[in-house]
Amino acid sequence: MGKVISLLNHKGGVGKTTSVINIGAGLAQLGRKVLLVDLDPQANLTVSLGIPRQPVTIYECMRGESELEPYQLKENVDVIMSTLDLSGAELELINEAGREYILRELFEPVKEEYDYIIIDCPPSLGLLTLNALAASDYVYIPLQTEFLALQGLAKIKQVIDKVKFRLNRKLDIGGVIGTMYDGRKILNRDVMETIKKYFGEKVFDTLIRDNVALAEAPSQRKDIFEYNPNSLGAEDYMNLCKEIIQRVETPVNADVSES
Repeated sequence: MGKVISLLNHKGGVGKTTSVINIGAGLAQLGRKVLLVDLDPQANLTVSLGIPRQPVTIYECMRGESELEPYQLKENVDVIMSTLDLSGAELELINEAGREYILRELFEPVKEEYDYIIIDCPPSLGLLTLNALAASDYVYIPLQTEFLALQGLAKIKQVIDKVKFRLNRKLDIGGVIGTMYDGRKILNRDVMETIKKYFGEKVFDTLIRDNVALAEAPSQRKDIFEYNPNSLGAEDYMNLCKEIIQRVETPVNADVSES
């Protein structure tokens, strides 16, 4: 059964959507089948991948009008697209019974088909984000290695802890991803040290370096491996994907070998 991973940060511009796209593409290259879910009303993931408007989006699914209808982007990568209409979903669903579990229920029929379901959360901590966290096994937090990125970390952790206690006992912070890193800058290095003190081993060893190709790829409606497979961005995201597989899959294999 597929593992569900939410990428969450209520601060915009930290590389969240870029990470969802390229983690998905990298895992697919490593032989995993991936479903990307655009849960952001801004639909940046959908736009960045150049997906044409489909009859069914996550909005219709959240409203109970349809089951999930994944769009096949390429081999091993399917996408559930978003739309601006999703911005009204929080108000429309406010009186729904079990409203925090809508996404979890939508995933149930398709979880067996995928190794990973990766959710691009909105930059807010409202009902859509609660749905993502209630449905997830892990949260990954992308953090830009700048001073302001450290602001609000306590709030994110507080929300995750509350969801774990009240809605989803299996939820865990699976990793913290340092993005837009420039090792030549003392500030970037200092911020990473602070993040490691706060999150410890949760921080991924792989840092996503500041790389112009990562900014250019969405304008061509491509992931980094299609746009420039020889770039630093492609190297970093591939290394990150290998780390993710090691973290998520190795403990299971270890348990099997010991039994």
